[in-house]
Amino acid sequence: MAGLSRGLILGTAGHIDHGKTTLVKALTGTDTDRLKEEKERGITIELGFAHLDLPNGKRLGIVDVPGHERFVKNMVAGAMGMDIMALVVAADEGVMPQTKEHLEICQLLGVSHGVIVLTKKDMVDEEWLELVKEDLKDFVKNTFLEGAPVVAVSSTTGEGIDELINILSELTKDIEPKSPSGPYRLPIDRIFTVKGFGTVVTGTSISGVIHIGDEVLIYPKGISSRIRGIQTHGSEATEAHPGMRTALNLQSVYKEDLERGDVLATPGSLRPSYLLDLHLIYLESAKRPLKYRSPVRFHTGTAEVIGRILLPGDEIEPGFEGYVQIKLERPVAVLPGDHYVLRSYSPIHTIGGGRIINPVPRKRKRTRPDLWRELESLAKAGPAERILLHLKGAGHRGLTIDEISVRTGLYGKGLEKELSKLLGKKAVIKLESEGLRYVHSEIFDNLKQELLDILAEFHSKNPLVKGLSKEELRSKLLSGRVDPKLFHKALNELVSTGKISQDRDTVRLSTHKVALAEDQEKLRSSLEDIFLKAGLKPPSIEEALKKVSGDHEVAKEIIALLIEEGSLVRLKDDLLFHKKALDKAEKMVVGHIKKHGELTVSDFRDLSGGLTRKYMIPILEYLDNKRVTIRVGDKRQLRG
Repeated sequence: MAGLSRGLILGTAGHIDHGKTTLVKALTGTDTDRLKEEKERGITIELGFAHLDLPNGKRLGIVDVPGHERFVKNMVAGAMGMDIMALVVAADEGVMPQTKEHLEICQLLGVSHGVIVLTKKDMVDEEWLELVKEDLKDFVKNTFLEGAPVVAVSSTTGEGIDELINILSELTKDIEPKSPSGPYRLPIDRIFTVKGFGTVVTGTSISGVIHIGDEVLIYPKGISSRIRGIQTHGSEATEAHPGMRTALNLQSVYKEDLERGDVLATPGSLRPSYLLDLHLIYLESAKRPLKYRSPVRFHTGTAEVIGRILLPGDEIEPGFEGYVQIKLERPVAVLPGDHYVLRSYSPIHTIGGGRIINPVPRKRKRTRPDLWRELESLAKAGPAERILLHLKGAGHRGLTIDEISVRTGLYGKGLEKELSKLLGKKAVIKLESEGLRYVHSEIFDNLKQELLDILAEFHSKNPLVKGLSKEELRSKLLSGRVDPKLFHKALNELVSTGKISQDRDTVRLSTHKVALAEDQEKLRSSLEDIFLKAGLKPPSIEEALKKVSGDHEVAKEIIALLIEEGSLVRLKDDLLFHKKALDKAEKMVVGHIKKHGELTVSDFRDLSGGLTRKYMIPILEYLDNKRVTIRVGDKRQLRG
């Protein structure tokens, strides 16, 4: 059908008994009141659905909402997907309380196109009709309906219905349908079971495209499923696009597991959250201040959740426009830019609404004004700046593509383009760690500076120590545990730019040189001489220290320096050999094996002049580990 991929939704709005349902029936032939209670009481309680084929070839989905004040929450659920609002006002009554509230709700939800329909034209004379039209002009002033077409109809006689259809046909020419980009999302408004098919959910597709066979996830519950069948505007289809009234037949899901307010979406595209950053318009009609942690009713998509408002101060006055947080009693799954409505907890009436800025924020405290300024910056930022702000907030951990998408509302090629520009400017870095991650370059630069500062402080306190092992250096980071790949990337850059020198596992500032004072140099010579003269029977460290004068702590540092330099070799915790002594032992062993083909422990004892096992075994294992020899049974042979 022409126009199916360019779906648009018309929603009714207005006071109870102003003829919304009767108007939809006159337009489409469909009675949207399907419940027994609705038939008996003559009022709309639940959302009703129909469709209208327009003269321009497009099919318009219609959502009929209840007008009674007790069912405004159902009205909000229906209004969330509206592209066009039909404000229905009975000519014999004019503007009533729900007329005003419904208009405020649609204004808060970002609806920007509409038509005003005066029903029950046959019940008033022309003079009265003109008076009502004049009242309506004043009523819609400074709203999106200012200057909107006004048409008077009688759903009973059919007068004005054709004119309304033509107006709708003209309106849809100028309205851009929702883009099919991004993940598929359908806020669920109805759940039922069809015999032989199983569970069916309905709603208005608000983004992305879904096909038969696609995998989906139901948020916030995390239930997985697959699409068995699709209907759009009551017709069988193979796919559904944004702006379409959509019914989806789900595989392996029970009706009892789902509820209105759940969101069916592309797997991995959303993150359920109890905390949201919001842009809020607090209506003048709210009449009284909204205090910190006041309970409110939060409506988004088709969900209604109780929450508490978190403010930068103690309270806000009616007419306020700015930024707040909300803490919810149960999680919702939303994206930046989604609209919401706030209603007071009790008595219940609409008090405000706006857009979601960050669906997964950190808590912003009243004592931290910088966090509220950060929120304002985020709300006003362009795409690239939003990415950078979120990456900065993520710290060393960085963010994956999916995490950036959830936080920014950017997807696919649009997101790739922005990231490519930021990579080109070196504003972000790319990290291959447990999947691809992006890290803010300022975070990365701060990490490098922290590494330099740690080494500088270490050298200052330990001038005789050559440097730190890489693992020791990483453990000293004040910024907490850092991804090993990010740490090594930072270290490698510092090495490549000549700021750090690396010798095997030991790193130091390139400017650091171990420089011994004259008395320290003498102590170094004395200690090295002790081990050199001891040959293959070296003293313990404590025994060596007793043979020298001076500060024993400094002497220990000099021994550590001799080990780092390779002059001394540690074979066991307290067993240090001079390298020349071990070289001599190696020559003896190699010479013996070349002559006799093998070496036993007894042979080595004889060669070394009667060494005890305390020294022999560590020396022989040292040669094994050095891959000079290999042990075969109780004997050693040369490797290779």
